[in-house]
Amino acid sequence: MVTRKKQGVDPELEKAVAKLLKQVTTDKETSLTDKLRVIDRALKLEQVKQKFDDSSFGLGFEDDDTGEE
Repeated sequence: MVTRKKQGVDPELEKAVAKLLKQVTTDKETSLTDKLRVIDRALKLEQVKQKFDDSSFGLGFEDDDTGEE
């Protein structure tokens, strides 16, 4: 029997990114480059979460809007 993988973002990943973001932004010794890398990861995670939440994501590819018959 095959178990289906739960769709969405792993909550442990979300917690880890949030913790890392908090640590990096409050640490004065962290370089700006490292801070921006962590911020970029957090933003990418939010983009992925929005794609999972949007049930119509990707459905427009099946629509024929060209008007050609």
